[in-house]
Amino acid sequence: MRSDLMQNAERNGEPGTFVLQNPRMLKVDLTGTGGHFFARQGAMVAYQGDVDFSYEGSGGVGKFFKKALTGEGMSLMKVSGSGDVFLARDADEIFLLELEDESVTVNGSNVLAFDSSLSWDIHRVEGASMLSGGLFNTTFTGRGVLAVTVYGTPVVLNVDTPTYVDMQSAVLWSTGLHSTIRKTAKMAAAIGRGSGEAYQLCLTGHGVVVVQASEGHPVPKA
Repeated sequence: MRSDLMQNAERNGEPGTFVLQNPRMLKVDLTGTGGHFFARQGAMVAYQGDVDFSYEGSGGVGKFFKKALTGEGMSLMKVSGSGDVFLARDADEIFLLELEDESVTVNGSNVLAFDSSLSWDIHRVEGASMLSGGLFNTTFTGRGVLAVTVYGTPVVLNVDTPTYVDMQSAVLWSTGLHSTIRKTAKMAAAIGRGSGEAYQLCLTGHGVVVVQASEGHPVPKA
């Protein structure tokens, strides 16, 4: 059979690594992952081999209560066994971050999968309050690979001057940055698409912030 489709043949990588098959699909070879890794529940699109998927919830009782109170966090599945697992989410673009004994703060809705060697927890963003809708993101720490999704090709901004980002567009930022919440002069100012347009995330210090080219997927009309 001949087809341009064959140009999208499976790509191979070193056992245990996360390999991008294309900009919108991730392949994880379970060999060498320490026996398992974690992925967003429902992200599996295909697999080969003897693979087990078990519901992981929010990652423990403490994280469960944090998720219930904050709305942040991921419904996770633990992926174990032997074989290859293919992951995707709404055809969003996927990017890999290799953490080397460092940490990064990520919007929980942008997390696709991560190595079991990474530790994570839910934290409230500094300066966020219930009035601003709260802002709780997930911090990953350690050594390993983290896969994130973005809706709309992102830009990486160097934060060497105060930087203001729409809360729904911020994908991740350096944990060392100081964050506050800025309120626009007029409550009704329509500078963003979502309900939180009156507030922006202000980041100061030295580091980077990744901003996606959208405020998330369009909300289906009733």
